[in-house]
Amino acid sequence: MKALDKKLNEHFAGKVVRKDLTKLVKGNAIVPIYVLEYLLGQYCATDDEQTINQGLDTVKGILAKHFVHRDEAQIIKSTVREKGSHRIIDKVSVSLNDKKDQYEASFANLGLKGIPIGDAVIKEHQKLLSSGVWCILTLAYVSSDERASVPWVIESIKPIQISNGDLEEYKQGRKAFTKEEWMDVLLQTMGLNPEEFTFRSKLLQLSRLVPFVENNYNLIELGPKGTGKSHIFSELSPHGILISGGEVSKAKLFVNNSSGEIGLVGYWDVVAYDEFAGKSKNTDRGLVDIMKNYMANKSFSRGTQVYGASASMVFVGNTDHTVPYMLKHSNLFDALPKDYYNTAFLDRIHAYLPGWEVLKLRNDMFTSDYGFIVDYLAAILKELRKEDRTNEYSKYFELSDSITTRDKTAVIKTFAGLAKVIYPHGEMSEEDVKELLDFAIECRKRVKLQLQKMDETFEVVDFSYSNRSTKAITTIETLEVIEYGVPPSFDLSKDDTGNLQKEVPTTKIEDFKIELSGGQKIIRDNQTGISYDLLFGAYLLGATEIKLTDPYIRLPYQLRNFMEFVKLLSEKKDPSVETKFHLVTSNNVDYIEGAKDAFEQMTYSFESIGILFTYEFDENIHDRSIQLNNGWKIILGRGLDIWQKTGGWYDVNEYIQEKRLCKACEITIVKS
Repeated sequence: MKALDKKLNEHFAGKVVRKDLTKLVKGNAIVPIYVLEYLLGQYCATDDEQTINQGLDTVKGILAKHFVHRDEAQIIKSTVREKGSHRIIDKVSVSLNDKKDQYEASFANLGLKGIPIGDAVIKEHQKLLSSGVWCILTLAYVSSDERASVPWVIESIKPIQISNGDLEEYKQGRKAFTKEEWMDVLLQTMGLNPEEFTFRSKLLQLSRLVPFVENNYNLIELGPKGTGKSHIFSELSPHGILISGGEVSKAKLFVNNSSGEIGLVGYWDVVAYDEFAGKSKNTDRGLVDIMKNYMANKSFSRGTQVYGASASMVFVGNTDHTVPYMLKHSNLFDALPKDYYNTAFLDRIHAYLPGWEVLKLRNDMFTSDYGFIVDYLAAILKELRKEDRTNEYSKYFELSDSITTRDKTAVIKTFAGLAKVIYPHGEMSEEDVKELLDFAIECRKRVKLQLQKMDETFEVVDFSYSNRSTKAITTIETLEVIEYGVPPSFDLSKDDTGNLQKEVPTTKIEDFKIELSGGQKIIRDNQTGISYDLLFGAYLLGATEIKLTDPYIRLPYQLRNFMEFVKLLSEKKDPSVETKFHLVTSNNVDYIEGAKDAFEQMTYSFESIGILFTYEFDENIHDRSIQLNNGWKIILGRGLDIWQKTGGWYDVNEYIQEKRLCKACEITIVKS
């Protein structure tokens, strides 16, 4: 068992479960993860292998015996009738039959409708009145001679969710973990393998939890398919609901005028709209107007009544074009339906998550390690909604005076949400605060830049902040602007007097080339458009002796990087001159023989292009650099390993360096 798994079991015994167990018990049951882990949490919340195996058998038995598959509904009904009663797992929704003055339940998989259910149950579990809740219940069958009577009787019912989590216990447990460990725990809880994610990529994933801890938080995420945008809102928490963006109505979302019933925003902490994008989709303009008011004021009116609610709104959908295309020809809201492509509506969005940065999910990105039972975490997140963390940044930093109230609200709500998720115990250093504040500003600035492109009347905003102690000013830019630039009329730079101005040269990735006077290049997590040639290709010119020191040249992708460096070297060298190239690397028993074989084959291969290759193994090296005999030294923060893993042979990023997502690192070039 990994050290982090042991630590998690030690401090949260009985509240964690091995995440690969969910797949083992799911079978063909179409049921959310929180339902499965509710059962696993009762029988498998341990690190004892024997207990886990016994618990797995128990859970599998419960699902086989009690879960209702739609194609077996008639068999279940027959079982209930023959036995008199039977325990089942199904999704139940309840509505009021005002003609009979009684509440009636409907079963999603069993297909039964109009089954009477007691008022007391509804008072205790009001979410049953919305779009349905997964429940464990005992259903009975009582035959009667009266044709009008319903033979089905709900004897007992329990919605599958933990009603309360001990927040103080959770906070105390958090103190035993570092920031990095806690982020990894949360990613594992979401079913993901943190080893496959950079810090920024982890932050993007955890930002999807912010709507669960912040009241009235409005989030949008647009990006390519297959990145798991909607998964968390349908699977992770019984306090959130995922609905199709094309199936929303005023009555379903807010209130039914004819019946007076409150809609989804009255029952759920998070209402997420799946497949929200699509220019051709038909939408209700009246619904957009109500949503605008609700997203801004936390209230809505239908008829003469005014209602308040705290549900957060999440919009997820797919983009139609690449980011460079959208930045040049339209904007990042390009894919939205016509009625939602509205600046007043979009200005209510607190954060825009760049879905194009999120890696498509591969098999190796899922974890088999331990994480919280998801409905336990969901209960904790619900408790955290009651806390206010919006002003904690102000201990160290002060936002620019020119930032608007709406922009400031967006920034501090994102900051507060991430603070609750990552630092629920409230212990944050200045560096910790800065990381979250930078990210929160970027997420809101992404919204504002697009609004300025859509409507020139939107004011230019200075998204900067100052350090209270040093008075240093930090200005935040979105990553896509750093990579691709923005049209000149939307670049928010300052003139010589310090005032914001437009009409300045476009910022492009080419501007970051290091001149031969030397300098430093800082690469951000998930940045693209980077290649070895762009970083240091010019400095290889004229060098006839090169020494590369990199302790990690052993795994397949590291050897690929190494070969790509040699390819660049061959392109920069004088064909008429032999170049000496020496590698100093480290290795271990498991890889050294394979590395030797690879390097021996390379030695003969490189000779054909005029490169005399030698190598040595040094177990004590920590330096990562390229030493050149033309007077330059390139200090590599991460060595040649600057990119995240690609999707493999059939991923074009495997072959084009500029298309790969980077890991955060620094490259420094000095005169030697």
